[in-house]
Amino acid sequence: MFGICVAIAATSGVTLHSQNTNKGDSANVTGTVCDSDNRPLENATVSLESDDHTHKFTFQSDSHGRYRFAAVPVGRYELRAIESGYGIGKNGPFVIHKEESKSVNLRLPAEPAASTETDHGATVDFSDEIDFKVAGVTDPSNLGGHGSDTVQRTKEALAKETVSLNRNAATQPNNNSNPTENAANMHARLAESAENEGRPLDAVCEYQQAAELQPNETHLFAWGADLLLHRAFEPAIEVFSKGHRLDPSSTRMLLGLSVATYDQGEMDRGKKLALEACDLNPADPTPYSFLGKLQEAEKIEPPGWAEKFAHFLHLHPENALAHYYYAVALAKQEIPGNNSAVIESELKRAIEIDPQLGSAHLQLGILYSQQNDYPRAISCFQNAIRLTPLPAEAHYRLAQAYENSGAAEQARNEIELFKQITQQKNSEVERERHNIQQFVYTLRSQSPSSTTPTSEPH
Repeated sequence: MFGICVAIAATSGVTLHSQNTNKGDSANVTGTVCDSDNRPLENATVSLESDDHTHKFTFQSDSHGRYRFAAVPVGRYELRAIESGYGIGKNGPFVIHKEESKSVNLRLPAEPAASTETDHGATVDFSDEIDFKVAGVTDPSNLGGHGSDTVQRTKEALAKETVSLNRNAATQPNNNSNPTENAANMHARLAESAENEGRPLDAVCEYQQAAELQPNETHLFAWGADLLLHRAFEPAIEVFSKGHRLDPSSTRMLLGLSVATYDQGEMDRGKKLALEACDLNPADPTPYSFLGKLQEAEKIEPPGWAEKFAHFLHLHPENALAHYYYAVALAKQEIPGNNSAVIESELKRAIEIDPQLGSAHLQLGILYSQQNDYPRAISCFQNAIRLTPLPAEAHYRLAQAYENSGAAEQARNEIELFKQITQQKNSEVERERHNIQQFVYTLRSQSPSSTTPTSEPH
């Protein structure tokens, strides 16, 4: 019917690289990865990713620290390398031209970069033009993050949230007399067990067998969600599309199709599908949560989104996120100044409903900073740090507020905390992406005749 389990390798290459139909126009990128003393680093994870996130290549450096990417499509790319015990090495963005052979060497520092303090006691230098690539913020004056990595982080968050909708992946045993249904449910339970035990390849194959035996909404969504979790976007789109055709009223199926489409690179269509999901069942707040996460990747609010969040707020006035998302939507409009009082009111209402909503505290602090009300901004940022896991951006914003208040020492301390948390977050993200890439490589190694695939740890 689908035959996707052993064919994912041929269809999910966007996770590691996108298909290139004209290899004669492509380029090669080579180089070495070394430490700060020019000693080659073996098994460093090297990644080459395009600006629009549609092309990504990864490579493990050899015993001489060498890496090589072949058949790279033309475009703008950033090169990154990471290895345990070292800081992250980066180069770019740079342009790769047609049929170019480019050589780029990377050095990985032994520890995080030095402080922004140039001399003991010197003032921390903040710039509104700071490139916040690691934290995901390019323009500190805007609500939400807009760095080069923001789209990628948004994709990953959406994929995980889609999987969380799979509440009934493993159907409980029943005593009915339908042997096909019983067999499908058994495969679904085996799939969930395999995923929980860190055997993702076994899991996706079990989900496939359940869906092929009984292609209903539950089994198709479970299969599609598992494919999406492991960045197998094209087969996930195929599965979600079939599920949506069979059950057009399923909100989660349409959301799955939206996320898979967005993650594969068709972002405009993915956002359009998310808007459609909001209209399927207006009483369901779930699609608005997805739309709210898509906001993170938008520097300017797309037309009609603020109205959509206003409708969400009208339907769910006691939902803290409804107030929060509406405030962010207003703040991201091209001329947000006239809405400052409404934005403040909505953020305060979100915090009143859910005092633990760290993101609302952060955005309220940003609003006060824009108004030069630093005492209130500092209080909000401190709350955001207390309530948010790994609050890198909140530490940076607090450092800015301290600096503008004349508290240089506190500002330096916050900058140090920002750098430490940023390094930790980057390392965790790189490890997670490396595990996903290992999984995809495992899929690629399976032959179509393989009947007992071996899983790599998730």
